[in-house]
Amino acid sequence: MQKKTAIIIGAGPAGLTAAYTLLKETDIHPIVFEESEFIGGISRTAVYKNNRIDIGGHRFFSKSDTVTALWNELMPVQGAPAKDDKLLGRSKPLAEGGPDPETEEAVMLVRNRVSRIFYLRRFFDYPISLKLQTFRNMGLGRTMKAGFGYIRAALFKRKEDSLEDFYINRFGKPLYEMFFEDYTEKVWGVHPSKISPDWGAQRVKGLSLMKAMMAVLLKPFRRDQKRQETSLIEQYVYPKKGPGQFWELMAEKVTELGGEIHMNAKVVGMDISDGAVEAVRVRDEAGQVSAYKADGFFSSMPIRDLVEAIGENAPADVRAAAAGLPYRDFITVGLLLNKLKIKNGTKLKTVGNIVPDCWIYIQERDVKIGRLQIFNNWSPYMVDDLENTVWIGLEYFCTEGDAMWNTPPEEFIQFAVDELAKIDVIDKADVLDATHIRVKKAYPAYFGTYDQFDAIRGYLDSLPNLYCIGRNGQHRYNNMDHSMMTAIEAVKLFKQGSSDKSAVWNVNTEEEYHEQKS
Repeated sequence: MQKKTAIIIGAGPAGLTAAYTLLKETDIHPIVFEESEFIGGISRTAVYKNNRIDIGGHRFFSKSDTVTALWNELMPVQGAPAKDDKLLGRSKPLAEGGPDPETEEAVMLVRNRVSRIFYLRRFFDYPISLKLQTFRNMGLGRTMKAGFGYIRAALFKRKEDSLEDFYINRFGKPLYEMFFEDYTEKVWGVHPSKISPDWGAQRVKGLSLMKAMMAVLLKPFRRDQKRQETSLIEQYVYPKKGPGQFWELMAEKVTELGGEIHMNAKVVGMDISDGAVEAVRVRDEAGQVSAYKADGFFSSMPIRDLVEAIGENAPADVRAAAAGLPYRDFITVGLLLNKLKIKNGTKLKTVGNIVPDCWIYIQERDVKIGRLQIFNNWSPYMVDDLENTVWIGLEYFCTEGDAMWNTPPEEFIQFAVDELAKIDVIDKADVLDATHIRVKKAYPAYFGTYDQFDAIRGYLDSLPNLYCIGRNGQHRYNNMDHSMMTAIEAVKLFKQGSSDKSAVWNVNTEEEYHEQKS
């Protein structure tokens, strides 16, 4: 009897997890087609002169024991101090018998989560805390206004028709205007009043000012991070050389176990026969298009592109709705510096006494930068010369084809340097080197024709052997672990021969998943 075959579109977290799970749990042969030359999707690690960039920033933390076990299976947690831990005399919870990051590559580091907001040229905790320093930074007038605004929001709840309503209900209008309104518009390019509240449900979940208050009060008594809101987690694990290292390792395992991964292979067509997917048409690097048949199909490609590939087989209203689904694209500028101008005002020890943040949300209204990553703090092995340089990533949100996207790299790098100097984060004279990276379709957006998404999903779900997985595959702003879980659930359904896709779509929507271990 011939083995069953599964075609998987995309070699990001969802696609690779699907392939690996199929190989570990079934005798189904997976064939992965990846459009780009890179493994890992947006979770890849870019390398520039031995300095590494985490595209978008990826903490390895999950409330799912299944996902955590899979991470540990391929990359055990460190059993000895990392380079910066040694330099600083810093203690970390070490895994007994775990690998030594100084001598071994496949190792997860235990990292402390520090991320703050930069606003009014000052640092605020993220999420917003009720510390005395917060009130000092805000000033008496803003603090009073925020307090009364929150009370009003608690007493008079708004109907949640938009992301603006979602935030105001949880933080009050003054705090929304200070910390959410402008930044959200930077990220999405439209005002929060025009964005579906679904985005808040996906990314902020149960977080609110009340949750932040309770986190402070309960911190001395809390032992299990899995019971906290994801935005409040204080510690996570992280691959020695960035997230891409993990996905490259998983890709190696997929091929070792007999799976196939084809790079620079773009799915340009999908053939439907008798109400099911029969084959995909794939264009290779040479421009040759070939058809590949299979028993099951797992798609993590953007839904807009998937429906376009299906073409006339999809109903006209579904094609129109899918064509209108928007995405936000992304530019990262990597800067190598002698030092940062901004000072470490915390009690946290760092190599070179730089600020301790992994990333900083830039809320200043006079610059376009959205977020700043400091890779020295993600992992000491992300930087070629940890003790003498600082390696940072400046993140800009844009739309493919707009003025920002089309700006020539050298010109854009200079613009980015000028912005950081303007808000006194760096001195231009300290810039040693720079690189520029564009990323397409980094964030599926919750406006445009998103309100018609149920019709799109309904049609795709009607194809019994097609499973939509991952962030772009579901047009949902999932975290990395959620994307993995969609793949695991999809494989489970394919094994069972089930055509009910609810379990795949329910990942990261059910409150039990948010609040409890899986």
